Amino acid sequence: MAVHIVVVGCGRVGSGLARELEAEGHSISVVDRQKRSFRRLGPDFSGIAVEGSGFDRDVLATAGIERAGAVAAVTSGDNSNILCARIAREHFGVERVVARIYDPRRAEVYQRLGIATVATVTWTIEQVRRWLLPDELRTSWTDATGQLLLLDRPLPEHLAGKRLSEIEVPGKLSLIGVTRGGQPRLDAVTMVGQDGDMLHVAVLKSEVELLDAQLSSTSEAHR
Repeated sequence: MAVHIVVVGCGRVGSGLARELEAEGHSISVVDRQKRSFRRLGPDFSGIAVEGSGFDRDVLATAGIERAGAVAAVTSGDNSNILCARIAREHFGVERVVARIYDPRRAEVYQRLGIATVATVTWTIEQVRRWLLPDELRTSWTDATGQLLLLDRPLPEHLAGKRLSEIEVPGKLSLIGVTRGGQPRLDAVTMVGQDGDMLHVAVLKSEVELLDAQLSSTSEAHR
């Protein structure tokens, strides 16, 4: 389903993300302080380019944040990205927000605020997509038959504070690992969920709907 996405920062990652998402039919606005940065978007970009600060509420409003389904703050400054992400989340009520950071030690602090963060050393456009558009069926790995998938899903807010082992369904889906604070962990089944966790789940292709039900706020109704 196409959504409106605001990308703050038009560097290599921001421009690449904007072009890729627009090509898939999403509505895109890009915000950057430097007008010349928009040249990276190319002549075929048909979205909105807004010159200004990513933590200026009027600038964000011009970029259409009030109708946005997701926001990615990917400038070169940690503080700017976090401030932008907090405004998007707390003032405009955008649920899917991700911020790029350069200091991985800050990641857990920000994630406790409900802001997904990815440190530069692990940052890719694909990782941003996983946070912004978690409902897409994009696999990290599949077996030779195409029936066994490894999917990434952000932890829903309502599962924060609950044991992650509750997500598993024997024989159908298994929690393989969790990325928390930019660091991967393999002791997922012993962990309690935190805002900002990225889950890595092995699931049969025929049971993807079951996974979605397990992560849904109405999952009890599907059991």
